[in-house]
Amino acid sequence: MRTTNPVLNAKTFVNVKRVEGTPVMTLEGTVNRTAFLLLILIATATWTWMEAFIGAPVNGYLFVGLLGGFAVGLVTVFAPGIAKFTAPMYAALEGLALGAISAIYEAQFKGIVIQAVGLTFGVLLALLIVYRLRIIPVTENFKLGICAATGAIAIFYLVAIGLSAFAGIRVGMLHEGTPLGIAFSLFVITVAALNLVLDFDFIEQGVEHGAPKHMEWYAAFGLVVTLIWLYVAILRLLSKLRSR
Repeated sequence: MRTTNPVLNAKTFVNVKRVEGTPVMTLEGTVNRTAFLLLILIATATWTWMEAFIGAPVNGYLFVGLLGGFAVGLVTVFAPGIAKFTAPMYAALEGLALGAISAIYEAQFKGIVIQAVGLTFGVLLALLIVYRLRIIPVTENFKLGICAATGAIAIFYLVAIGLSAFAGIRVGMLHEGTPLGIAFSLFVITVAALNLVLDFDFIEQGVEHGAPKHMEWYAAFGLVVTLIWLYVAILRLLSKLRSR
């Protein structure tokens, strides 16, 4: 039950307490809760988006969303049992941040946001079909490969942020539309998309093992985390392509 998603890790369903006779996690319930969280995220993102395009400053929304979402996300990771309450809060806060980020990109590149949204949901649907048809075998070696790639990306981002914050060194391929920068963005998108396959597999196993009902909220929270990463990665790739 290994997954590269930092939220849905190998011990998520193993360590939760099961009570005989209580409702268990279902695939339908997880899908419904994921849809609910996405609706909340879209609603708050739309609010920030509208504020930006009437001239209101959105930096406050951006920082509140990022910092608040990070804090609530950490609480959810360490206390999955309260995901029913914290997951909607996380979606709302991240929506504020994504709305601000989207408005900033849209101001530079007209029409980029609708393209990124369409591609994100297109990738989600495509990977769901691929998973259901078992086109990509989710073997242990496959999981380990995606795990290694995800970890490498995380380390690279941390190093880049450290270099920028403390040494004033800007890592060009993160921001510039060079062939190397575009190739890196494609790599990140591919890894993020394959994480969706692992998340589907992980959730399916949770259902098969009879995880408690409240884990539907936690699993939905984990999927939203991956989708946010995928959307931002696609947005950055499109901006690089547009800047050429």
